[in-house]
Amino acid sequence: MAIDTYFFLGLAFFFLFLFVRGFRRHRNFPPSLGSLPIIGHLHLLKKPLHQSLANISSRHGPILSLRFGSRRVLLVSSAAAAEECLSKNDLAFANRPRFLAGKHLGYDYTTITWASYGSHWRNLRRLVTFEIFSASRLVSFSGIREDEVGAMLRSIAKDSQIGAGGGVVEMRKRFFELSFNIMMQMVAGKRFYSDDACMKDECTRFHDIVTETFAVSGSTNLSDFLPFLRWFGLNGSEKKLKRLQEKKDSFIQDLVDERRKECSRRSSRADEEGEETSGKSRKCLIDTLLALQRTNPEEHSDKIIKGIIVVMLSAGSETSALTLEWALALLLRNPAAFAKARAEIEVNVGCRRISESDLSNLPYLHAVIEETLRLQPVAPLLPAHESAEDCVVGGFDVPRGTLLLVNVWAIHRDAAVWEDAEAFRPERWLEKEKQGGERLLSFGMGRRRCPGDGMAMRVVGLALGALLQCFDWEVGGELEKVDLSEGPGLSMPMAKPLRARCRPNQLLIDLFGLV
Repeated sequence: MAIDTYFFLGLAFFFLFLFVRGFRRHRNFPPSLGSLPIIGHLHLLKKPLHQSLANISSRHGPILSLRFGSRRVLLVSSAAAAEECLSKNDLAFANRPRFLAGKHLGYDYTTITWASYGSHWRNLRRLVTFEIFSASRLVSFSGIREDEVGAMLRSIAKDSQIGAGGGVVEMRKRFFELSFNIMMQMVAGKRFYSDDACMKDECTRFHDIVTETFAVSGSTNLSDFLPFLRWFGLNGSEKKLKRLQEKKDSFIQDLVDERRKECSRRSSRADEEGEETSGKSRKCLIDTLLALQRTNPEEHSDKIIKGIIVVMLSAGSETSALTLEWALALLLRNPAAFAKARAEIEVNVGCRRISESDLSNLPYLHAVIEETLRLQPVAPLLPAHESAEDCVVGGFDVPRGTLLLVNVWAIHRDAAVWEDAEAFRPERWLEKEKQGGERLLSFGMGRRRCPGDGMAMRVVGLALGALLQCFDWEVGGELEKVDLSEGPGLSMPMAKPLRARCRPNQLLIDLFGLV
């Protein structure tokens, strides 16, 4: 009797094995390539990551199934496949993977960047969209952007007045000061970069934090894919993440506490004087968040508030600064494009300083920015998505829990879509007829698309236009040999910061009374 039972149980398991094996065989997974035991395809990854992944896709196809340790990965390197993932299957891919960076730098996966799709993420998205990036809010802060661009022009003019032929200025530092001051005024109601030595120390402190954040976030953390490494204490990167988060949290908490005290003082004065505080001064984001905290402390704890602030300051400052640097470098290396952009400004703006209202009349300048975002996207890989359910991409089955990597850098250089794909040619954006695949993915697509694209285009357009209008630059010549290599990190900076020779022209001298 016992023998018969064991026989039938064994037979049942055998047929179950055949059924499962047959089911898996009949599933149409994306093509893959040979992998190693345990580590899968991790040995193929080299720096810069987007380029090594592009090389893999060029040999094996635009939709690939890879295995990074214990994680299944879908690598997408074509515009059509990216649109299918982030448009048709937008909801399926709306989640974020649970990486260590999200745990430590993302306040335990509660920031808008790291939170998976759900009510919490939707609340954050709604708040950021209406309080920072809505059309009315962007218009209300236009004066801040124009003032900060003016401050940047004065700062560069001061540095460039070394030597009769103009001085050499490191541009990345100036661009970060510009974008960070703009975001700080919107978020915390004050500017940081100034002539105050103490304030400069604070700015340097945060700049170092942002740079380290993008560098750490852009590196491959092996324990995200090989969890057993944590069991043996072989996870030095997690210690770096914890130390970095301590520095970031301290900086942001100081901002919140300072603003909380200021709001309390304003409220006390209003009570004493019997006046309303509304309308007395422009509210910054922290003021709004603290007001929400008073009515709903659970949904707007200090942890949630700090998470919103750190994303705004980090992403908003670094990406715009690097886009400006790439755009100016590409123009200085391409004299014809430089001349066209500058001539357009001279014709449409004239002898006054460019303002935001002029940007809609400068299509070539806009084309320069779009071409920069195409060739040198500061997010060469979109932040990783994770499938919440089974779905189909390009006719292939994609299981639930698959990590999605969209290689924007490879898609923007796809010779099948872009004519003369490796060349800097802004004119392509002025052509009326475009192929269907010619679209930028620099800000993502679908639910997780970056909400700050309108803000970024305003800052970059205004600053780049002012630089072309107000300075005489050394164009072409030796600059054609400038190294345009891409540095490491999540935000793809230039490997070597751009150093450019310029001098103030007569317009800038008249505007600011420079001697």
